[in-house]
Amino acid sequence: MTENKILIAYFSRTGRNYGRSGIEILSVGNTAVVAEDIRDLTGGELFEIRTVDSYPEDYSETTRIARKELNDGARPKLLGSLPDPDGCTTVFLGYPNWWGTMPMAVFTFLESLDFTEKTIIPFCTHEGSGMGSSEHDLKEACPNANVEKGLALRGSRVNQSRSEVKRWLKNLGHAG
Repeated sequence: MTENKILIAYFSRTGRNYGRSGIEILSVGNTAVVAEDIRDLTGGELFEIRTVDSYPEDYSETTRIARKELNDGARPKLLGSLPDPDGCTTVFLGYPNWWGTMPMAVFTFLESLDFTEKTIIPFCTHEGSGMGSSEHDLKEACPNANVEKGLALRGSRVNQSRSEVKRWLKNLGHAG
């Protein structure tokens, strides 16, 4: 990456999830929809955080596994090579709120790279729990980064949230 680039790193899950009409099968995860909007509006570079072991398509089974990973302090292995954050100053970090915080795969990502002196701006999708403790947890995981206040969007409404994302980016000084 070249100097002053924006990185948009996100974790998202397809399959059975909350959509416009309750639980439905999503071919594009809710957090991915927001990440793509941020890319379109900022010109940033997208990076999808993916795990070696995929999560089940079934929503309830995924939540069971996510709860176990959280309780165990798991750090799932990531698939592929990670981006080099050296040339960027701003990292938008997206994830669904799983059990009140970021999925454990996001912690793996954060602990695998050096975000010293980077500005990290979180965004999450949820169905009623907002950011949970994720902003606090992010600050603890990256103590040498500047973590800004994030944006929480209902996953079931992400397809109607582009104007809210645009307003948020404008307030941050990142509107394209």
